[in-house]
Amino acid sequence: MAFFVVAAVAVSTVYTASQQKKAGKAQQAALERQAEEEKLRAKTEELARREELNRTLAANQVAMATSGIFGMTPESIALDSARKVSESESVIALSESLKQRQLIRQGEAARFAGDVAATSTLLSGVTSLAQYSSSKPKPEGE
Repeated sequence: MAFFVVAAVAVSTVYTASQQKKAGKAQQAALERQAEEEKLRAKTEELARREELNRTLAANQVAMATSGIFGMTPESIALDSARKVSESESVIALSESLKQRQLIRQGEAARFAGDVAATSTLLSGVTSLAQYSSSKPKPEGE
């Protein structure tokens, strides 16, 4: 009978640890996929912003050409606009990159937590087995 109790505890412990490890890996994979989706979303938004900028710059050049604005050349206005947009794009790109790296770190932490939980479960199971085997009465003659 004792063999079955020990076997049941051992199997349960190993199974639980295995599931905890798998859960950590699955959570890491999900967060890595989310980071990749964020990266694609950021690229799509950047392309949309650049297209909008190109339309705006073209409209500005047409407006300046037809209205005869003096004092600034179309090139200097375009250069100033491009500089501002470049700074804005750099800040947005940095923010998106930080978001993606945070998701990846969260995934690594989730996997580590799964590994720690699995190890804890295994150690707890071994402790339970050791306590069980030391608490059962010894047969006479040993």
